[in-house]
Order: sequence, then structure tokens, then C-alpha cells
Amino acid sequence: MGNERGNGAALLPIGIFLVIFLGSGIVTGDFYAMPAIVAFLIALFAAFIQNRGLSFQEKISVIAKGVGDENIITMSLIFLCAGGFSGAVTAAGGVESTVSFGLSILPAKIAVVGLFVIGCFISVSMGTSMGTIAALAPIAAGISEETGFSLAICIGAVVCGAMFGDNLSMISDTTIAAVKTQGCEMKDKFRENFLIVLPAAIITIIIFLVITRNGSASVAVGGYNILRVIPYILVLVGALIGMNVFVVLIGGTVVSLVVGVGTGSLAAGEMFSAVGKGVTGMYDITVISIVVACIVSLVKEYGGIQFILNLIRRSIKGQRGGEAGIAGLSLLVDMCTANNTVAIVMAGPIAKDISEEFDISPRRSASLLDIFTSVGQGLIPYGAQLLSAASLTGLTPFNIMPYLFYPILMAISAILFIAFRKAK
Repeated sequence: MGNERGNGAALLPIGIFLVIFLGSGIVTGDFYAMPAIVAFLIALFAAFIQNRGLSFQEKISVIAKGVGDENIITMSLIFLCAGGFSGAVTAAGGVESTVSFGLSILPAKIAVVGLFVIGCFISVSMGTSMGTIAALAPIAAGISEETGFSLAICIGAVVCGAMFGDNLSMISDTTIAAVKTQGCEMKDKFRENFLIVLPAAIITIIIFLVITRNGSASVAVGGYNILRVIPYILVLVGALIGMNVFVVLIGGTVVSLVVGVGTGSLAAGEMFSAVGKGVTGMYDITVISIVVACIVSLVKEYGGIQFILNLIRRSIKGQRGGEAGIAGLSLLVDMCTANNTVAIVMAGPIAKDISEEFDISPRRSASLLDIFTSVGQGLIPYGAQLLSAASLTGLTPFNIMPYLFYPILMAISAILFIAFRKAK
């Protein structure tokens, strides 16, 4: 159907979700009190009863197309592959050995910083924040247990590192989408982007060093079997050489099972149950992603996204205003879609028009698109990254959010870059 004028009321389901989910946690003091899937289903129900201009069957067709989007299918499959790897490597004793090995060569006081830096390398190389979180979340949990640092801080460092590469990697789908929609070279966009986010990454390292300075100075490192560390090494190497995320995760799962059986930590008859347990542990996040895709599809169909696009476009004045408009557009669309690739694809054509009208270089507009969709994706409690990190560690997104320094600093750095850079 579409609504070129936009419809602010179409954003109501997203507001309902936030009110119910946040309100329940605030009132009860427990963000586990309201399961996220229940809040999302209520929001989906609200979306269904809106807009009498569409029949029920037409609305079903809309959400079917949304759920069938390539990005949603890919994300769901990554969740399941990540769960399989996590289950296999945990059952094979890989987490304990990797943590012990890491602490034997890494001072305990900088273990959290180490998680962030490693996350940066993996995400840049692998091109996916989801794969990075899946690989490092179990290690973060182990380091938390061994060092005494809170699990929320450790997994926060992992998510920060994951978001570093999500908008910077040359093989990230967000980077590809930003470059293609704005018409610039990938290397030019990388240089522009890197200069903006580097200060944020450096300050994030300093903050993690400061807040963990009173951690355990010495840790009793347990024994480890270097063979059980191999799956993680292979995942890291595969990421660094730019292998496909599915190949990396499936290969890591197979190697974990072989090593587990070979070292005696996993019985041959338990291999498939270990993988199955990991996969089923990701069912919740997979179902939530599908329900969110349904909500977003209806919000878009009713004109909610168009309302935001029009609002931003009407508010722009001057070159800096154009850049700020692209930034705000990217952030708001991501908050409504909960998928930064989808947000870039939707906001990209409008950002291209803005950049041409206000003489903004394509590489700058591509960088702003990618950065601010990643800022939103790294902070919204209903985004796949935080939901995945929470599912893998038993935390809630709100436990992790106070330690997401990098997305916030990335936004601040980009805003300062817009405000004080020399006009061209």
C-alpha cells in the first residue's frame, strides 16, 4: 500500500513494546519479569489491529514478505549456527581451556580490554557483529568467573568490539549497502569511517582500563589443554582471512566435536546432543527476530518509516544540517527496524538525495549512514546484538547497556566531527 506522506501513528507498536517491556522492569525491579517475546507479541497484536484499510489476509502477506527478507533469513541462520558452535565448544571443554590459556599469557587486570580489542579484530575480519558475539560470549563468561569482573562488563566489552567492525569491515553487509547506495569506493569510505571511530575506540580502551583497575591482580589459572583451544584459534584465523561467517562457525563446530572426542572430554554419543542443545538455546532469539520482522513490516507498510524520513528531510538546513540529517535519519530508521542493514537500504536513497543537495561527499554520507545505524543497533535493547549477547550469557539487555561505551562514544565522535570539521 505505502504512504508517501507518512503516518506517525504507525510507530505505535514500537512505543507499546518499549512502554510494556521497560515499564514492567522498572515497576518490578526485574527485567526478567516480562519476557521479551510476550512484549513483542503484544506489540504485534497492536500492529494488526491498526489500519482498517488492509484486510487480515493482506497483513499476513505483508509480514510474510518481511520475514522472508534475505537479511532476516541470514540472521536467523547465523543464530542457529552460533548456537551449535557454542554448544559444541562448551561441551568439548574449549571455553575453560581457552580462558585458562588466555589468562596465563594476559594479565588479569587487562582481560576486559583484551576482550574488546580481540572483538574489534574479529568483527573487522569476519564482517559480522553476530558472529563475533557468538564466538566470544562464552569466553567472556569464563573470564568473568575467573577474574571476578562482572559478567555484564565482560560481555559489554565483547559487544563494543563487535560493533567496531560491524560498520568498519570491508566485507560487512552494512558497509556494502552504504557504499552501494551512496556511490563511493569502499576504500574511501573505510578511511573516512576509520578517522571518525578511532578516537572512540581509544577512549573505550581507557575507560575499560579505569573501571577494571581494582580487579584481581592475580588469578589462580587452571590447567588447560592446548588442543581444546584450537577451535577458537581457527575461528579467529578464519575471521582474519575473511572467510564466510557460516563456514567459520560450522567449521568451528566440527573441529570442536573432533577435539572433544579426541581429548576425551566429550563422548562420541554426546556430539549431536551437545550441538542440539546449543542450537535450541538460540530458539528464543530466533523467534524474537521473526516477530520483530513482522512488526517492522507492518510499521513500514502503514507509513511509519516514511513519516520519519519526511520529518528529517523537512528539518535540514545547510551542509552541516545535511550531515546531521543523514545521521538522525540513520539512527531513527534503525531504531524502528532493529536491523542496521535494512535501515541503510531504506534510508540510503534519501541520504543520497540529501548529500547531492547539500554538496556532501558520497564517502562522508556512506560513513554517517553506517556509523549511526551501528550506534542504534549497538544500543537498542531489542536489537539482535544485545538480545543474542543476553541469550548466550543469561543476562538481560539492560544489564549490559551501562557498559556499552563504544557505541555512545562513536556517536559523540561523529557528532563532533560534523560540528567542527572544515566545510568544503
